[in-house]
Amino acid sequence: MSIVKLHVKKNDMVEIIAGKERGKTGKVLRVLPGKGRVVVEGLNVIKRHTRPNQLNPEGGIVEKEAPLSISNVMLICGSCSQATRTGVRLLEDGSKTRYCKKCNESVDK
Repeated sequence: MSIVKLHVKKNDMVEIIAGKERGKTGKVLRVLPGKGRVVVEGLNVIKRHTRPNQLNPEGGIVEKEAPLSISNVMLICGSCSQATRTGVRLLEDGSKTRYCKKCNESVDK
């Protein structure tokens, strides 16, 4: 699979726009650019049966977050508090920043 254009980064607040978790919000824990997926805190939780190991001596059923497709999440703007599309703007010093297409404010502070 090719690398997908990433519009979210780690620690961004996102809203799920498709699937069983649609409408819920959470913080991005991990971004998997090679697979085009993100892991969102507390959402898309699955149960895994695990054997006893050093980290989990008794084993059993463990709940953990599964990756979601990056196309199913939308960034929440910090200033207007809405799920929004983002653009990239070139600043005077040559650096790039993401901006909200609804309120035209910078998302990266």
